[in-house]
Amino acid sequence: MHFTRFTDYGLRALTYLALAPERLAMISEIAQAYQISEHHMTKVVHRLGQAGLVDTLRGRNGGVRLARPAAEIGIGNVVRALEPEMALADCQAGGNCAIRGPCGLEGILDEAVGALLAVLDRYTLADIASPRHTALRRRLGQMAALPSRV
Repeated sequence: MHFTRFTDYGLRALTYLALAPERLAMISEIAQAYQISEHHMTKVVHRLGQAGLVDTLRGRNGGVRLARPAAEIGIGNVVRALEPEMALADCQAGGNCAIRGPCGLEGILDEAVGALLAVLDRYTLADIASPRHTALRRRLGQMAALPSRV
């Protein structure tokens, strides 16, 4: 199984925001930190906002921040919100398969996806990123005093 790039970028954006929860971040700075397209990051942040995971503020002093503390944002919920389809095979997605139903593979794959989500549900954003993770902050260029936009 492989998550979409969209989900990967969403997890990265949330990680970035969790490292400095006291301030608003610009989409451009998040994209630059990960060396990815600002246009794509804009779409990701928009979806994160629709899912209630981030707050976005428009205008001159605008930006984006976590909608709630990182400890309250479950990784499993993030993946569910961003992954369009968790199907491992066409049969799970309602695809046309000559042996769909009697072969039993669909049930096994559903169980596998459920097990993956159960593991992800045990972790929160705080488990992978917090302001205490100085090595992670350094890697993303957040060690310098960043201007507050709050």
